[in-house]
Amino acid sequence: MGTNSSITLTTRVIELAELGRDSPLPSVQPLLEPPYVVGEGIPEEIAAGVRWGKVANIYPYPMQESYTRDVSATELTAVVLENNKVKATFLPQLGGRLWELTDKATGKELLHTQDRIQFANFGLRNAWFAGGIEFNIGTRGHSPTTSVPLHAAIVHTPEGQEVLRMWEFDRLREVVFQIDAWLPEDSPVVFVAVRIRNPNEKTVPMYWWTNAAIPQTPDTRVIAPAARAYATDYDGSMKRVDPTSFQDLDATWPQRNTHAVDFFFDLAPEERRWEVAADKAGDGLALVSSAQLRGRKLFVWGESTGGHHWQEWLTPTVSGEPRHYAEIQSGLAQTQFEHVPMPAGASWQWVEAYGNAALDPALAAGEWAAVVDHGAQRVEALVSETAIAQALDDAGAWADLPPSEMVVAGNGWGALERTRRQHADLDWLDETGTPFGSETLTADQGPWLKLLNANEGIVEKPFEATAAEVPSQPFGGAASFIRGLDWEDLLTAGRNTSAEAAFHHAVMVHARASNGVADQAVVATLYRQALETTFAAGEALSVHSRALSHRGLGLALLASEDIAGGLAELNAACVLDGECRELLVEAVTLALDNGNPAMAQELLGRASASLASIGRLRFLRAKAHAALGEGDAAATILKSGVEVVDLREGVNSLSELWLQVCPGEDVPEQYQFSMQ
Repeated sequence: MGTNSSITLTTRVIELAELGRDSPLPSVQPLLEPPYVVGEGIPEEIAAGVRWGKVANIYPYPMQESYTRDVSATELTAVVLENNKVKATFLPQLGGRLWELTDKATGKELLHTQDRIQFANFGLRNAWFAGGIEFNIGTRGHSPTTSVPLHAAIVHTPEGQEVLRMWEFDRLREVVFQIDAWLPEDSPVVFVAVRIRNPNEKTVPMYWWTNAAIPQTPDTRVIAPAARAYATDYDGSMKRVDPTSFQDLDATWPQRNTHAVDFFFDLAPEERRWEVAADKAGDGLALVSSAQLRGRKLFVWGESTGGHHWQEWLTPTVSGEPRHYAEIQSGLAQTQFEHVPMPAGASWQWVEAYGNAALDPALAAGEWAAVVDHGAQRVEALVSETAIAQALDDAGAWADLPPSEMVVAGNGWGALERTRRQHADLDWLDETGTPFGSETLTADQGPWLKLLNANEGIVEKPFEATAAEVPSQPFGGAASFIRGLDWEDLLTAGRNTSAEAAFHHAVMVHARASNGVADQAVVATLYRQALETTFAAGEALSVHSRALSHRGLGLALLASEDIAGGLAELNAACVLDGECRELLVEAVTLALDNGNPAMAQELLGRASASLASIGRLRFLRAKAHAALGEGDAAATILKSGVEVVDLREGVNSLSELWLQVCPGEDVPEQYQFSMQ
């Protein structure tokens, strides 16, 4: 390998918000997202992808909603790839984010990045942060792994190239994904190869979008080789538009957009896959890939008060100067509303390249067709189709090379999945290049590993055994949650039956149940059995599991339209575990959503002072006052200042509540988050 290209392991100090604990509540609640509305003129290929593959919830991943906005200097592991043209900094502990990409010829940072990370409620698990290039897998939204460590290591190839490898087991689709990044000598681009492997015996819906945050100035323009785009709004609607003449403006200049919108460029199948952001001098990020990564997207926040407020919420100002950004993205499907079928046993791999396209600024500002032609020429000069093809060949040859030096450990769920498949005599994949070491197993996986080991030698495919075959070994419970019909079989086998086993089985059935009344009735019965049945082992549920059983029963009853019964069960859960923030927030929210503000006030009245002072609960108290006709009390809370740390657009409408209880008074800017 040449002397001007290197990989360096170092650290990066960032003012980082405290992420907090994972939620103890199993994430059986439906995802909060608008309905998918496909308008006229949308191809059937897209419509079919929209209709298929959506997940009911994010289970078994726990939500991440306990973060604050207080930051502290935090030392993070950083991996720097550098040659004489480019410097790229990756943060494996934060979802593998490519945090900085510097073009040395101009000295420009091609990505929107920052020295302070604030979490906000935009991710599938809630916690998300802005900046850099993010890698998203599983289903529509910011990935379950976006704010957690990935396994990371350095790989040395026979050719002498050093490669940063990051990988993880995706628990939602039960596939393994791998990200290999390298920077050849004299290369003006960083190459990133993504490989996804489906070890299952069934087709799974697949989703991948690479999300790059780019600096936005009045002169920034985003270019892709398409004359049309699919525009989507926050109500989930989609229509085919000309992005250069959208609502009487040229929306390819992000700062000209008045409100938040997505544009999915309609690239023809034969077009090369690229997208470029160009600033006043023509410089900016080029997002180039091999053919499999079909989709290209532009996202803008919009030039509204709410759009600006969200950006400042995610990216605090520096020296009083706001720093706005847009996003350019690349994905497997044409739009982010779609999933694509990944066959059983399939392995997919593609290559992306990131660098400065360095457009001629005069040409970049011209008429669209000429701009696209110029962009294509500059992209070819930056990284030719031949270079992409060679990088894809190299990535395939290197994909299974073993790591030479471990950098960061991810979680232990991949190691547990391997063990589960071994016990069940199921196929797994070659771990040579992506090892899931037993040393990564923690207390999260411990009870489940114990359950497997307790059935060593009697587990067949499918899991079948009776209590008479082996001594009774009741399941002792777990703080973590898991999915899979074989796990359910183990928990309900006679030898393992206990109250805790019954509770976890109820949770698993709940997570995969439909919204139909009949299915919810089955779920309710299972929770009641966990709460009421005396098991042979004589073990009752722990207080925490009892509270979660009442919570699950309450959710099932609400879904069956038994409002009074459901709210009563949620109240019972809060009585048992009154200091569980997540439980209280959910119960109060559902009481308000189901027309019982008096119950919401009662729940809040029992809360400790520390819980009651949390911004979200103060907001909910104001909502309860308003619903009870106590507008002055609600206004007093709002006027004293309320900060909802995990605010989600369209869910906690601070501005609407203000207008309701403070009529005639302008909504303070701190409460203006609407992007519509």
